[in-house]
Amino acid sequence: MTDLVVRRLLVDMDAPMARHWCAGDPFRTAFFNALSMSFPVGEQFFIDSVRQGYQALPTEMQAQFKVQVQGFVGQEATHRRLHELYNQHLVQQGLDNRWGPRAQARLKQLENLDPRHPLAITAANEHFTAIFADWLLKNPGMLGSEDRRLATLWLWHSAEESEHRNVAFDLYQALGGNEAWRLTWFRRVTVFFLADLLRQTVLNLRRDRTLWRWRTWAGAASFLFGKQGLVRCTFKPWRDYLRRDFHPAQHDAHAAEQWLADNRSAYTPVGS
Repeated sequence: MTDLVVRRLLVDMDAPMARHWCAGDPFRTAFFNALSMSFPVGEQFFIDSVRQGYQALPTEMQAQFKVQVQGFVGQEATHRRLHELYNQHLVQQGLDNRWGPRAQARLKQLENLDPRHPLAITAANEHFTAIFADWLLKNPGMLGSEDRRLATLWLWHSAEESEHRNVAFDLYQALGGNEAWRLTWFRRVTVFFLADLLRQTVLNLRRDRTLWRWRTWAGAASFLFGKQGLVRCTFKPWRDYLRRDFHPAQHDAHAAEQWLADNRSAYTPVGS
């Protein structure tokens, strides 16, 4: 296993955020803003799930996972903190985060479950973030050039999501999690994640008063279904999770490794 390095991103999150910071495109901006709104709640759940899974391991197995778990927790905690700062700008713009509270209420129902269930949910979400991250790292132009700070934030976040994509999955397997539940939770997460993302994106567009503009949905069609569109490029990697022999390490992480190597001036390592 490669040690996971915790990095401090060198960006100014106090600087104002433009209304359409992402390539001047209303849909892309609403979409990325929606994702950010989910991160503080989601990443805290992932941290808690991985910690609980680690604690449930037999003592003799914990040493095998200790460094990876520490790195995972450190990276996700850093993501959560920066996206909390990001989301403060969205509040100032008048956007209404309904995804976060809805997810919080839903996740509360999972308390006191066997720790393998939260781990399976986390592994499924980590697959979504990893394939999205790889797509974004290979198509950084989707972020535009209007706000280099936010482009750096999203690409750094993507690189680290790709980097730690195996941790929850490996813990689930180490605890004897079975394939039936892994796939069941993945299907459930797919439905909830896509429905919540769509609802929050539409709400953001409504608040932005760009929901019913032709330009908004022309941009959405290109972003999602164009030649390098998100849905078009990530459907096969998404479907791979349904294979019973699947492991996240089967997906190439070169784009993340390359970004981290090429952009060392954007962050400072603080530990592993």
